[in-house]
Amino acid sequence: MIAIQRPLFGAEEEAAIIRVLGSGWLSQGERVATFEQRFAELCHVQNAVAVSSGTSALLLALLAHKIGRGDEVITTAFGFTGAANAILITGATPVFVDIEPDTYTIDPIQVETAITRRTKAILPVHLYGHPCDMNRLREIAEAYSVALIEDASQAHAATIDGRPVGSFGTGCFSFYATKNITTGEGGMVTTNDPAIAEQVSLLRNQGQAARYYHIVPGYSMRMTELQGALGVAQTEKLNDLTEKRIANSAFLTKHLNGVVQTPVVRPGYRHVYHQYTIRVPLGRNEWVAKLRSQGVETAVLYAIPIHRQPYYQRMSSLFHVLSPGRRSPVKGGNPSARLPVTESAAEQVLSLPVHPALSEVDLLKIAKEVIALCD
Repeated sequence: MIAIQRPLFGAEEEAAIIRVLGSGWLSQGERVATFEQRFAELCHVQNAVAVSSGTSALLLALLAHKIGRGDEVITTAFGFTGAANAILITGATPVFVDIEPDTYTIDPIQVETAITRRTKAILPVHLYGHPCDMNRLREIAEAYSVALIEDASQAHAATIDGRPVGSFGTGCFSFYATKNITTGEGGMVTTNDPAIAEQVSLLRNQGQAARYYHIVPGYSMRMTELQGALGVAQTEKLNDLTEKRIANSAFLTKHLNGVVQTPVVRPGYRHVYHQYTIRVPLGRNEWVAKLRSQGVETAVLYAIPIHRQPYYQRMSSLFHVLSPGRRSPVKGGNPSARLPVTESAAEQVLSLPVHPALSEVDLLKIAKEVIALCD
């Protein structure tokens, strides 16, 4: 079976883990600090703060920006629920707007329309590895004096005109097992604002400014030395792994362009292909089954938009939706609360394997099996 994802570890990661185990120091320490420094350099920012997961990064970034009850945060309903859940946990209200049909990322036109006096942040998601239109989103955030928090969990090393994601606002990254680099679990907050970095550092460690000296309420959301050691080793490989993903994507696009709708890459953007996502207008479940029967694993990311998830449907008063053509958001339970571009994408997207472990034989088989379904 050609797997949809596969983490790549080698001798470097094995040696790094053994060194940590031999040191006797497993909690946050020197290796985490080194990982933070390397990742800050990667993102062209002054500060990077390692945490326990991508969702922790999002939650702590929101809290560091003092977002809470009564506030609104504009985001996308097309993606994993982590960002929306983090907003809810702070007590703020997620405001879902529609996406662009080609990149699947948040539509800046809809974002600006959704801003109200309660808006405190814009939270775009760099879905599948293609950056959002951060130049426009940054202009909007500055014009309305709201925070810009990037969910870059799927976009390590993605750039716009050479500028890395995670440097336009407060960046939030995940190192979950399926991500482009992984520490098994783990996350990172990136920022050029020392006050935000300091607050995230406090919040991740029970609010301790010094050992057993607590100045704010906090959480236990630290990164371990084992994760930090893996992160250092993986970061050193990130560029090579990314170039391999880009090459694999180019191979698939060369063979599938004109057969199915393949991913787009905007001029000046570096798409890092966390996922290689095509569109299947009809019979997607049949495609999934047939490809699996031929030894090709696929993934549907994401079949249910967040505003249609069971929990959000039950708690529809806790979020708002701005449907295209409306001038203001409505509560999620409103029958008119629809996101047509998002909902269409959710019915049609299908991700194919693109990870760096694929061989040319694998890629040829993937392309061949997809083409066979279109005949």
